[in-house]
Amino acid sequence: MDLYYPPIRYVVPTYEDGMLLKTILQKRMGVSRKLLSRLKLTEQGIMLNGTRVYISVKVQAGDLIEIRLEQERSDDMLPQPMELHILYEDEHLLVLNKPAGIIVHPTHGHYTGTLANGVVHYWQEQGWNYRFRAVHRLDQETSGVLVIAKNSYIHQHISEQMIAGTVDKRYVALVHGKPTSESGSIDGPIDRDPVEPHRRIVMPEGYPSLTRYKVCETYPAASMVELKLETGRTHQIRVHMLSIGCPLIGDRMYQHPVYHSVQAGVDVSAEYNDVHEHGEASSILKLDSYINRQALHASSLTLVHPIEGKTMVFTAPLPEDMKSLRSMLAGEEAI
Repeated sequence: MDLYYPPIRYVVPTYEDGMLLKTILQKRMGVSRKLLSRLKLTEQGIMLNGTRVYISVKVQAGDLIEIRLEQERSDDMLPQPMELHILYEDEHLLVLNKPAGIIVHPTHGHYTGTLANGVVHYWQEQGWNYRFRAVHRLDQETSGVLVIAKNSYIHQHISEQMIAGTVDKRYVALVHGKPTSESGSIDGPIDRDPVEPHRRIVMPEGYPSLTRYKVCETYPAASMVELKLETGRTHQIRVHMLSIGCPLIGDRMYQHPVYHSVQAGVDVSAEYNDVHEHGEASSILKLDSYINRQALHASSLTLVHPIEGKTMVFTAPLPEDMKSLRSMLAGEEAI
């Protein structure tokens, strides 16, 4: 079995004749210092025209530079059979449509049954050795597009695109009420709730956080919105939509403020009669019962392929539970 992944190749153009190989590797191929150190110690890590060389040599126009990464395994992860919804795959990337209810990585108390366990099993069944490297996160109850890099070079390049803000991540959510504007931005710093550290809240001294939204459809008591993340804070969409009075339908952690009254034993219908139409509070409670998770779906992700250099758009259709909720909302004159 080959010890290496397929090589990543670069042909030296005329205008780079005479440059140092090190410069090409770092400035043109984007090899990080950490990875460069690793490649220098690898038997076939850095090759020039099929020969192992020092990175201090000068290259000539037409030279073929190849870097090879040693194959890796996720030996600390138990392979488990799992149905995977593959949107795209090549020798560098695996793109999945993650179902709701599945944790991406093993965590304390959840060492099995995660998406990573299923992916490692799939790779082993195919005879491939890769280390599981998701390049971004999705909450357990959020469905949709998830990109996994098959080696550290690919992971590094996509991570750099994310830091630069060139990866376009779009979400679709079904929310209570309707935002005051058809489109807009929610610019609210986010940090841990000092009272409940597992939650996040908008607070002045929080980390800068920006979400853009557009209302796609409106219903008597709810809306469907498309959201674009400009930053990647934990629970960002859920926190921001709650902050503008439009929490996600079904969200048990970031619930509509009406729940505070319910938990306090207050008659919500009576309390809300003064400021809302009659029955709105009970409508909110009823709406949340139609779906057993937050109604949030990662609908698309756009990035530049690190090797091919072309822009790629990955999309995942709306899952059945959100389609059913949407149909119910569109067909109801009143909840």
